[in-house]
Amino acid sequence: QVQLVESGGGLVQPGGSLRLSCAASGSIFRVARMGWYRQAPGKERELVASISSGGNARNYAVFATGRFTISRDNGKNTVFLQLNKLKPEDTAVYYCNLNDGGTNYWGKGTPVTVSS
Repeated sequence: QVQLVESGGGLVQPGGSLRLSCAASGSIFRVARMGWYRQAPGKERELVASISSGGNARNYAVFATGRFTISRDNGKNTVFLQLNKLKPEDTAVYYCNLNDGGTNYWGKGTPVTVSS
């Protein structure tokens, strides 16, 4: 059974930065593609970024390109999302996702609020 636990969210001023972490249980982490999604109030969940199992291929949503960076440490079963130049519209709950080729696993999310 895969468990994902996100951390690192909080309140930050516009232009600020946060680093989100997602710790995963299970050896499957090292062979799974990982992703970060977000869901703002009243909106659907959307992909922010994803990273291949080896970390050499990354994909970003248009809004994330140039501001957010996804990375992973397979030795620590952890995936990160560096958020820079945050805007109020980035306010959302950020979720970690693991897809093993057949099942999607989700964490409970970590909230990010961008406000002055």
